[in-house]
Amino acid sequence: MAPQHSSGDLLADRRYRYAEACLADHDFSGAADLAEQALEIAPRYAPAWLLLGRAREGLAAQTDDPVLRAAATRAYACALDIDPDDALGVRAHLVRLGEGGGLPALSPAYIRMLFDGYAPRFERHLVDGLGYVGPQLVLDALPVEPGRFNVALDLGCGTGLMGAAIRDRVGHLTGVDLSPGMLALARAKTQDGRPLYDRLAEGDLLAFLAGEGSISADLCLAADVLIYVADLAPVLDGIARVLRPGGIAAFTVQSKDGDGAALGADGRYAHADSHIADSASPAGLEILTLHPADVRRENGQPVPGRVVVLRRTAA
Repeated sequence: MAPQHSSGDLLADRRYRYAEACLADHDFSGAADLAEQALEIAPRYAPAWLLLGRAREGLAAQTDDPVLRAAATRAYACALDIDPDDALGVRAHLVRLGEGGGLPALSPAYIRMLFDGYAPRFERHLVDGLGYVGPQLVLDALPVEPGRFNVALDLGCGTGLMGAAIRDRVGHLTGVDLSPGMLALARAKTQDGRPLYDRLAEGDLLAFLAGEGSISADLCLAADVLIYVADLAPVLDGIARVLRPGGIAAFTVQSKDGDGAALGADGRYAHADSHIADSASPAGLEILTLHPADVRRENGQPVPGRVVVLRRTAA
């Protein structure tokens, strides 16, 4: 963990833990006071600045006070100044307040840290706790023909849930993910006595696609991955470049009414059907399937989404 993510002072750490407890109890005033005490001791403690921003934002919501809202923005900005790679996910809070400055709300460093910490309990929590069925939905939505895809890319492969679902229908299977912790679990998986993946790569989705050969893949999959991407157009451009004519792309998204994409309180993006269509067509991808699906549950309620299947045109 980067040095700025630890206060280096036991008293500051204790104040920070008390502030976390107050925040969990929605005692925003107490949380803000304790976070300020921690920062008096350790002014470069980025998590305390983030917590102070959340506490001030909570107070602003209770009182509808623009001064407190501005104070929350300043606290978030301090956290981001200390941690410019944004492993703490501060940008998402700034974007929600309309102060994102055009930067992506979810940084690669944040997603990597999030899923590295999540990796050991990922499958149990996602499948058992959230009723996640994304890989099966994607598998079921694929066209019957071709029955087998020679080369497939599992984008954001995680621990290998999508790979395990598709393995019987593909020849060579490559997985890519930002998280080394997730990849370690995927690497350990086998199916029919051989590794689940023929190749695994660590990296950002767009950079990985840019590094793959053009017209080199028959199938691209992304189960519950594009919920961390605001604009689908660059991703679909990259997918279209690597797909052979007639190649298939299949993925899940969270859905919304209206246009564009929106970052939700759950830290994930929801995409409008029109955004999917407007991103696919210029890339040379035609829509074969775009239908509603609940890929998981949050707080006991189904999360509205879509299963999307696209085909690379000959053009």
